[in-house]
Order: sequence, then C-alpha cells, then structure tokens
Amino acid sequence: MSESLAETTNERAAARADPGLCLVFGASGYIGGHLVPKLLAQGMRVRASARNQATLESRGWDQAEFVSADALKPESLGDALAGAKIAYYLVHSMGAGKSFGQLDLEAAGNFATAAAEASVERIIYLGGLVPEDAASEHIVSRRDTGDVLRRGSVPVTEVRAGIIVGPGSAAFEVMRDLVYHLPIMITPRWVRAKSPPIALDNLLTYLVELARLPETGGGIYDTAGPETLTYQHMMRILAEAGGRRPPLIIPVPVLSPKLSSYWLRLITSVPINVARALIEGLKHDFTADDAELRRLVPQRLLGFREAVEAAFAAEREHRITTRWVEGAFSVRNHRIDYAYYAKRAGGSAETSASPAAVWRVVTAIGGETGYYYLNGLWQLRERLDWLAGGPGHRGGRRHPSELRVGDRIDSWKVIGLEPERRLSLAFGMKAPGAGMLEFELEPRADGGTRLNLTAYWHPAGVWGLLYWYSFEPAHKVIFSGTAREICQRAS
Repeated sequence: MSESLAETTNERAAARADPGLCLVFGASGYIGGHLVPKLLAQGMRVRASARNQATLESRGWDQAEFVSADALKPESLGDALAGAKIAYYLVHSMGAGKSFGQLDLEAAGNFATAAAEASVERIIYLGGLVPEDAASEHIVSRRDTGDVLRRGSVPVTEVRAGIIVGPGSAAFEVMRDLVYHLPIMITPRWVRAKSPPIALDNLLTYLVELARLPETGGGIYDTAGPETLTYQHMMRILAEAGGRRPPLIIPVPVLSPKLSSYWLRLITSVPINVARALIEGLKHDFTADDAELRRLVPQRLLGFREAVEAAFAAEREHRITTRWVEGAFSVRNHRIDYAYYAKRAGGSAETSASPAAVWRVVTAIGGETGYYYLNGLWQLRERLDWLAGGPGHRGGRRHPSELRVGDRIDSWKVIGLEPERRLSLAFGMKAPGAGMLEFELEPRADGGTRLNLTAYWHPAGVWGLLYWYSFEPAHKVIFSGTAREICQRAS
C-alpha cells in the first residue's frame, strides 16, 4: 500500500515537473511572444505556432520548434498539434473587423476538434473577465470561445484576465497614448469604470504553472492584481510613473464608448480594430474572484504602480522581444513617452523582375542616385530639416550601391538588412517622434516581385500627431510612386 502511494506521489511530481510538449498556438501575438521564452526558461519543450512561421524564426527562440498553422484552416492544425500534451490557445480575431466574433467561434471549434484527434491532454485558454451585464462583442466573444473549446473532448483550463500591464498590451498602450499625447482629455463616463489590472509577469507565471497542474482541467479561473482601480486613476499613475504631469481629465455624459472609438483613431497608434473592440467593453465594471488561482499558484502580485514601473524598466533594459515596428525601444529613441505602436502609411507595386533585380535598385537609393520619385519633395524635406537644426542632406552614402547595418543614407540609418527580402531605415531628421521606412520584397510564384514600402511613425505627444497628419497625404502619394518607379527600373 505504501509502495503504491509512493509510486503515485512520484508520478504526480514528475508530471508537475514536465508537462510534456507544449504547443503555443498564437506565438506571434502579444501574450504568446512573451510566454514562449518564459516556458523555455523553465526547461519546457515548446512548439511555437503562427500563421507566418518566418515571424517566429526571427525571434531568437533557438530551443523551440516552429510550425505554421491557422485555426481557420483545419487542414493546417494536425502538424501543429501532433505529439503536444498541452496546447495554449492564445488567438483571437479582433483585428479582422466587424466579423471577428464569428471568426473566433469558428476557429475555436476547429481547434477543439483537431486537439481531440491529436490526443492532446489539455487546452489552456486565455480569455477575458466577464461582467454579468456583458454586451460588447469583444467580451462576449472571449466568453463564447471558451464555451466552444469546452464542447470538445479535451479538458480546458480557462484563464480570464482584464487589463494586462506590460509593453505592447493593447489596453495599456491605449492609456499610454492618451496620457502622453493629450494634456487635457474630455472623456466619456467610462473613465470611472473599474477594473483589476494584472502585471504581465504575474499573468505569465499563472500560465506557466497551470501547465503543471492537470487537476485544473475543466476549471475557469479569474486573474487579477491586488487592486481594483478606475481607468482615470490608472492613467494618473501611468503619467506619474513616467515623470509626467497627469492630464486634466473631464468626464462628460455625451460621449459613448462607440463615439469614443472614432476619435481614438486619431489619438492612439494601437491597431484601430483592436482599440475599438476594447473601448466598447469599457462601459462595464470588471471584478475578479481570483482566490482559487492564488491558492493553486502562490506568487507576489504587483500593484498597478509597481507593474507600470516594471513595464518601463523592461523597456529600458531591452528585455522586450519585439520587431522594429512593434515598439522596439531603440527605434523609439529610447523614450517611454513615444507611442509603442506606430502610425503607418505606404504603397506597393509589382514587377516581373526578380527579387535580386529589385533589391539592387532598392539598395542604391539615396545619395547621388536620389529617391526615384518626386525627388524634389525629398530634397525639400531635407532642407527644411537643415533649417530646423537637423542633419538635412548631410551624410550621403558610404558606397553607391552596397549597404551594411549601421550605414547612413543621407539622414537615414540602416538598422535592418535582409538581402532580397527587407531593408529597414531609421528616420534621422528632427521631428516630434521617431520613425522608420521599410522596403519589403515578396517573391511571386512566377518569379516576379511585389515591393511594399511602409513608413512607421511613433508620435511624441500632440505635436507628434499633428506632424504625422500634416505629412500623411503626401506620404501616400510619394511611397506608392516610389514603389512603382523602383519596380519599373528593376524591369
């Protein structure tokens, strides 16, 4: 009897120490991008999945497996789930626009069926806190996604979270943009709604440890930090933590969350479909009963101010894994008050020329060659920069056709170089914000090339926003024409 009990105890200890292969489905997203390195650091075996595998391969997760899969394409799920014991389900379709709720349910149904066919032992799903009077599609969709996953035969551990405090979190970045872009805010009454924010590190700890607790299958667990605060209070703390005077906030009854989502497009750089979905859910007070989860996974929970300070420290210490356009601190001039997400404008063109031919034209840009299209406007901008005390046209090029990381192209600096695929240039002129210009080459099946030019701008305050909107009409014309001219020359 005692030997049997000892064997059972040892089996449980082994299962707790190693839950087996963990699939992180949605590894290119915000939570997935932080969860993968956290699991690897714990010595777990990880398979990272995203629709674009190349995105994962650039993250530096050398110990992880990579696979391309899409929950809306059931035929792609088998390889992703094969051999996995734990499947983290971290995808949602908010960025798809009005139909995202239905897409979420379709994706969850496909995933639940495929997980059962692959003999997955448990699904860990990250959903959202659900108030009793939930009405917004964002909240309802997150709740119903959990219900659809539970209809399958694989046990589901659902974790529900509210505002996640960390660089890149959509709700956190909406507040950052509001606080640092506007000295005065006329806001709807939802700024007085309450929510229990949780620090990113605390949430990741819960997700990691739940993989070691098979008894949580079938459970729904709320997560929360130690405080429940109004959004107004959170924004005041966010300003103070960044060394800024809190904005004057004037709540008025006439601005509904829906109306707020329209002007939010002007203020924040968070993807607008995501921001709108979040805003429409902010009319609710959110509460969380996290007692059971705190019992299962004891840890010290950070208060909101501590969580904000930890988020800013992670940025300053370059501990955040991002791509250039997703808030890289170096691109944002090492400033926490610059928008994390970027405003964008661009253009594209196609050619029968090979990527190698297009790349030769792209990498010869600037200097004596010029910028191929409306070159006078590029030169005018450089002269205006020189008059304002910036570098202007100084610098030229080290070589007329060859480039390497760190090279200067007039006022631009080469910060990313992937031959025949991508050239990333940091904006070096004097302006209220930070930006970059990226040339991306996509090979076509017929041997030709699609060239995409995209300008990214991280505004600094209200002047950074005004700067962007004053140049945005010209950007659309210039970048479309430049892409077209480069393709013509490559041909």
